[in-house]
Amino acid sequence: MSGEFENLRARLEQIAEELSDLAIVRLRESIDAGGHELPVDEKRITRARRAVEKAAAILREPDDGDFG
Repeated sequence: MSGEFENLRARLEQIAEELSDLAIVRLRESIDAGGHELPVDEKRITRARRAVEKAAAILREPDDGDFG
């Protein structure tokens, strides 16, 4: 893997971790406020985290030289 891909992958993994932490904070705030349902923004944050994790996984794949 080229160095620039490795750097981007590492940054994406860090962003995914930050999104995960933010989702946990949102859940904790909802519980502390007596909420019984998932906060709407927690769902969006989780979807974004999954997309970022998917992008990082794609950059982790070996380069097979295929352009199509």
